Amino acid sequence: MNLSLFSWIMPGGRLARHQVLIFHRVLARPDPMLPGEPDITWFDGLVARLSKRFNIIPLGEAVDGVAAGKLPRASLSLTFDDGYADNFLHALPILERHRAHATFFVASGFLDGGRMWNDTLIETARRLPEGSIALPFAAEEAMNIRSMDDRRAVADMAIRHCKYLPAGERAAKVATFARLQPEPLPDDLMMTSEQLRSLDASAFAEIGAHTRTHPILAGCDAGEARAEINGSVEDLGRLLGHSPRLFAYPNGKQGVDYLESQAELLAEVGLRAAVATDWGVMTSKTNRWHIPRFTPWSRDYRRFMFDLVRARYGLM
Repeated sequence: MNLSLFSWIMPGGRLARHQVLIFHRVLARPDPMLPGEPDITWFDGLVARLSKRFNIIPLGEAVDGVAAGKLPRASLSLTFDDGYADNFLHALPILERHRAHATFFVASGFLDGGRMWNDTLIETARRLPEGSIALPFAAEEAMNIRSMDDRRAVADMAIRHCKYLPAGERAAKVATFARLQPEPLPDDLMMTSEQLRSLDASAFAEIGAHTRTHPILAGCDAGEARAEINGSVEDLGRLLGHSPRLFAYPNGKQGVDYLESQAELLAEVGLRAAVATDWGVMTSKTNRWHIPRFTPWSRDYRRFMFDLVRARYGLM
């Protein structure tokens, strides 16, 4: 399939159905502890194929275009969440080579050596000593750690257990788990301020806000939610010299991870639109504070493209 064929089956203008893809990381090489994250080789191949078949446009341009009924045919936007250093080190060079734009949503509180709680769990599980070990969130008394598959299973279980706990309880559980192994955990997973500014300087990148500490906003009271949203906008504005225009809800399921009342806070701080993680496409009827995102799971390029087309018309 080429762009001409995709253009024929994916009209623009007022009939446009714009898709937004979501990524988190681009790894230097495949990592068995992060099986869902693409590596450089695969991501480069994907962007090459997407660039030939779709009109990849900045998300902000898409928001304006869909409102005006002026989106191009076969339009698509790329986004990254959280602010990992490999977004700058690995994803950006690929995007620039293929002249493909992406929006990077950054949780500002983790810049310059921070680490997200889920990464603490993953990196701890990676380093657990072999043998039987008692876990602070396991129903069983102990688990046997013998292989990387065991470590991945432990990390998955830990993330599921901790994800929706109150922030204080979650932090305590994560800290208890981290003490099960003695090695230092990495402090370079997230971007530095300098890397963020360099990313922002690229013609193929835009920085968006993603709260300060990536909480489940639905579990925050009004003051906490406002502080997280306003704080991220202020942090990024101070670092970059201009305020972000776009926002991504942490986790991002409407009604589960964030509430309508919290979406209403975004316009108050000058943001123009926000993305969720609910499946769907953006059309002229889409609320700009609840823009859906969807990325096919397949690592087979043909299946990936096929699923993109199916998702565009609600056939997934």
